Amino acid sequence: MFAKVLFDLPLDTEFTYKIPEELISKVCVGVRVNVPFRSYSKIGYVIEIENEYDSKYKIKEIKKVVDKEPLFDENQIELAKWMANFYLCSVGEALALQIPGGKREKAISMSINEEDISTRKIDKLSIEQENALEILRKKESALYYLYGVTGSGKSEIYFRFAKEIIKENKQVIYLVPEITLTHQLIQQVSKRFDNEVAILHSAMTKSQRLSQWLKIFKNEVSIVIGVRSAIFAPFHNLGLVIMDEEHENSYKSSQTPRYHARQIAQHICKKNNSILIMGSATPSLEAYRLMKENKIKKIELLNRVGFGIMPKMKIVNMINEKGIISRDLEREIDITLKNKKQVILFLNRRGFSYYFHCRSCGYEMQCPNCSISLTYHKHTNSMVCHYCGYKTKPISICPECNSLDVGYRGFGTEMVEQEIKSLFPFAKVDRLDGDVAKDKKQIFEVLDKFKNGETNILLGTQMVAKGFNFPNVELVGIVLADSAMNIPDFRSQEKTYALITQVAGRAGRFNDKGKVVIQTLQPDNIAIQKALNSERETFYDTELLVRKETDFP
Repeated sequence: MFAKVLFDLPLDTEFTYKIPEELISKVCVGVRVNVPFRSYSKIGYVIEIENEYDSKYKIKEIKKVVDKEPLFDENQIELAKWMANFYLCSVGEALALQIPGGKREKAISMSINEEDISTRKIDKLSIEQENALEILRKKESALYYLYGVTGSGKSEIYFRFAKEIIKENKQVIYLVPEITLTHQLIQQVSKRFDNEVAILHSAMTKSQRLSQWLKIFKNEVSIVIGVRSAIFAPFHNLGLVIMDEEHENSYKSSQTPRYHARQIAQHICKKNNSILIMGSATPSLEAYRLMKENKIKKIELLNRVGFGIMPKMKIVNMINEKGIISRDLEREIDITLKNKKQVILFLNRRGFSYYFHCRSCGYEMQCPNCSISLTYHKHTNSMVCHYCGYKTKPISICPECNSLDVGYRGFGTEMVEQEIKSLFPFAKVDRLDGDVAKDKKQIFEVLDKFKNGETNILLGTQMVAKGFNFPNVELVGIVLADSAMNIPDFRSQEKTYALITQVAGRAGRFNDKGKVVIQTLQPDNIAIQKALNSERETFYDTELLVRKETDFP
C-alpha cells in the first residue's frame, strides 16, 4: 500500500511513500508521518491511501507514524485546496497552518475558578438587544453584523444566540482578535457553557493545542474560543461563527498563507450552511460597504446597556503645550484618582523615544533592513526596529558628521510611564505594550491587577483599546491621537478613527461620568473630529469616497 503525503513547503506536489507491513494498520488519512525527504527526515501529512502505485523509481518507505489517531479529514483537505487557490500558496502550507504541532498529552483542564469571574450579569435584555436576537432567530440571512456602540451589549447577544445554536446540537466558533481577550472571554463563558468549551491560542504549548484540537475533532466540546487560527477548529456540525471586533488587523495573517479570518469564516459558513455574525463599533471599511450594499444584514445597537452612557469627549491642542501630558489631562487624572476611580492612558508607540536625531546634519538612525527609524528602549538600553526586530546599541556621536549635538526625539510608552510616575508619585501605574506582552502570564497579571483595583492607572498601546470591560474606569486619556496618521498607509485615517472610538469606549461603561481627553497636534483632522462627535456614517461615507477617488481598495 502507498500513501500520498503533503509537506509544509511551497511545492504544489503530492509525494508518494510506501507503507511498510508493520505500519499498514497505523497509516490512514489524517495522520502525520515521519518520512525520508531528500537527505533528511521530515514530517508530512497523509491525504490519501492507494493500494497500488506504478513507478520506474524506487519508492521510499514511511519511517514512523507520529499520531495514534487522525487529526484531520476531507473537510480540512478541501479547505486547504480552496486556500491554496485563493491565497496562492501550496496545499501543504495551507493544511499545515490548520493542524497544530506537538504530541498528544493527557487531557488538559482549561477551567477557571468561579472566584475569578467578575462580569456584569444581565438578567433582562434591552429592547435593542431583544430586537437583535429576534432578527437572528429568524435566520433570514447567513451573514449578520452587530453594528453597535461600545458597551451596547453585543457580547450578551453572542452568548444567548450561541446557547440556542448549541441546543440544536450544533457547534460554535467564537473569534476574538487578541489573546488578552480570550482570557476575559473564558471568564465570561465558563459558567454559561460548563465543560463544553475548548480554547485555542498562541500562549498554549503545541501539545496543549493538539489536545484541544482532538477534543474538538471528536465532538467532545460545543464551543471554541480563540484568536485568528481558531477558525480552523475541526467541527463536524458547525452552526455559528462569531467574529468579535471584526475591524482588527490581527485577523489578517502577515505570513504565508496570508489569509484573513473573515474570508475563511465566510467560506466555511457557506459550505456548512452556518451563520456568521460579525460585530464592532468601528467596522472595517470593507464590511461597511457590504452592509451598504445589503450583502451583510446590519443590526444596529445605538445605546449602551444598563446605566452606561457615552463618555464626554474633549480635544486638547498640543501645539501650545510644553510637556507630554497636557494641563487638562493632568487635572482630569488628578480628579479621577481623588474620586477613587481608574484611568486608562493610550499611546500607540512603545519604547522610550521614537527616533535618534543629529541636530547638526539631520541624520536619523534607521534599520538597515527596513529603512525606518529605530526606537530607543531605555529599559534594555537598545535601539530596536519594531518591524523586523533588529537591535543595536545606542550611539552618542553622529556617524555621518561626528557631531556630539545628538539626541532622541518623540516619546513612547516608557517615557509616558516615567512622566506619569513623576506627576502622580503615589499612584500605582502599570504598562501594557509589546514589551510586556512577550510574557503572556505577565499580561494576565497586569489585567487582573487593574480589574481588581490594585492599579490606578493602566498605560498601554492598542492592547488597551480592545474590548475590555473595566467597571471602575472613568477617564481615558489618548496621549497622542496623531500616532497612526503619520504612517504611509492608505488605511491610516480608518485606523485612527477606530482606535480613538475603541479606546474611548473603555470609559464610563457602568455610569454617566465617563470622560475622554484626546491630545493631538491635528485637532481639525476628520478622523478625530468624527470620532469626537460620534459621526460614524459621515466618516465612513467620506472615506469610501476618498478611496474611490484615489483608486485604493
